[in-house]
Amino acid sequence: MRFIHTADWHLGRYFHGLHLTDEQRELLLGQFLPLVRDEKADVVVIAGDIYDRGIPPVEAVALFDEILTKLIEQKVRVLYIAGNHDSARRIHFGNRLMRSAGVFVRGELEDPLSPVVLEDRFGPVYFQLYPYAEPAAIRAAFGREEQLDFDSATQLLVDTGREQIPAGARSVAVAHAFLAGGQSSESERPLSVGGSGNVSPAMFHGFSYTALGHLHNPQAAGGEMIRYSGSLMKYSFDEAQQHKGVNIVELDGQGQVSRRFQELIPRHDVRRIRGLFADILSDEARYPVSDDFIEVDLKDTRPILDAFNQLKTRYPNLMHILRTDRMAEQVEWQQHGEAMLKQSETELFGQYYEAMKGDTMTDEQQAILSECVSEVMKEAREQG
Repeated sequence: MRFIHTADWHLGRYFHGLHLTDEQRELLLGQFLPLVRDEKADVVVIAGDIYDRGIPPVEAVALFDEILTKLIEQKVRVLYIAGNHDSARRIHFGNRLMRSAGVFVRGELEDPLSPVVLEDRFGPVYFQLYPYAEPAAIRAAFGREEQLDFDSATQLLVDTGREQIPAGARSVAVAHAFLAGGQSSESERPLSVGGSGNVSPAMFHGFSYTALGHLHNPQAAGGEMIRYSGSLMKYSFDEAQQHKGVNIVELDGQGQVSRRFQELIPRHDVRRIRGLFADILSDEARYPVSDDFIEVDLKDTRPILDAFNQLKTRYPNLMHILRTDRMAEQVEWQQHGEAMLKQSETELFGQYYEAMKGDTMTDEQQAILSECVSEVMKEAREQG
């Protein structure tokens, strides 16, 4: 069986005020669907975060409907779950109706967690769908009264689903979670405070393959066949160096898995550029004109009048300007100022005298200065 593992489409997302639905549509229709066709994939697995928010814009819903329709027309079966950005109930809607069309959905937890069983020429493959769920929801779904953290709750969820799969059968877990040791990105919404939402990768050992969603950087997590496909596109500038795409997975009759990553390249890349303002405007060889989504980190420490609009003449899709060097300089000056505030008037004047004269004050001069400062402070108190 050959299936394509993807996740974190975040349909309807805004990127620095820009609506990305047209970019997403172009990528899905122009590259993703042809890839599914060319690879002759039997199944498409989407591991959560279909949408960017619980109530997605109408255009995002229409786009997902269009993609599902075209996959069904290609006779491709589709499995997807809710992620932490999705509304579990809205994703779950119509799940029984869609089964007849080969679309299998789990947005909300069910008891029992019946797997989706798909057949190939070697026999059945068991797909267990684990939608994102908070520990309280997992406790309620399975009638548990004890307190559970994310790790123990997810362990309960995974074990409950595994009980529905015959021992030794070929199996695929589909989950949306933050596995411990995974590399996160700025565009991901934290599942909990302080890393308490992390779960152990070991709970997925025993599945032939685990298709994960949530982390936007494609990566393995605790095992070569426990993998994040990564997000559909780059959704933050700290993802600029990442490669986005899908996992193409082949499952043989013995449950052995081979996998390769296929990159998807959008019309507009997300890039960071660093340099001096004058160089960026004048050096076309190093800084060519581009309509990619750009963040510029200026090395200049001096103020620059209307830098954003000037840079937009070269980068029409300029999103943001950083001044990390200037910020570092400002922090240094702030720390210097705070240190000066802790010094006495005589110490400050002594530093000024040394800077102007190139020599330190004598003991006699320091005594005269202290007497003068005391008189000034006394007069100020009497007048105040």
